[in-house]
Amino acid sequence: MDVVVGRVAKAHGIGGELAVDLRTDLPETRFAPGSVLAAKLRDGTSRNLTVAAARNHSGRLLVRFAEVLTRDVAETLRGTLLLAGTEDLPPTGDPDEFYDHELEGLVAELADGTRVGTVREIVHGPGGELLVIVRETGDETLVPFVREIVPAVDVAGGRVVLDPPEGLLDAR
Repeated sequence: MDVVVGRVAKAHGIGGELAVDLRTDLPETRFAPGSVLAAKLRDGTSRNLTVAAARNHSGRLLVRFAEVLTRDVAETLRGTLLLAGTEDLPPTGDPDEFYDHELEGLVAELADGTRVGTVREIVHGPGGELLVIVRETGDETLVPFVREIVPAVDVAGGRVVLDPPEGLLDAR
């Protein structure tokens, strides 16, 4: 299974370097030199890119790929999604820690079994992680991913249990 680990924001400099918005907790592993990522271009085509180098810069990762040697080529990759496989990820070692791809697609329900929606994605913000829940109505709700509000995660059972404070799930 492939998961999105980054999105190309823009070209950086004249040597083909790319500014990448991260979508992974493991940038040092995913963007290690020699790593091969699948690149899904905006036109729907795909190609593989090999990481030559990566470094942090102003909240983004600057990545140089072996196949991208000029700024002109780098400009064509703006908006490209970078994907990596999940099969080679090491276990987290903590029963209360999860990879994003393990949570995406889980059913969100209340303790009494009432279905609330489905986890679409996890947003990593400065204040902590948020579950983006797509409600049965099609609306989205952001739920803080903290034990007080999400007391149980059952990956094998395909669900997360919510105990929301009053008003969190009210329609807006």
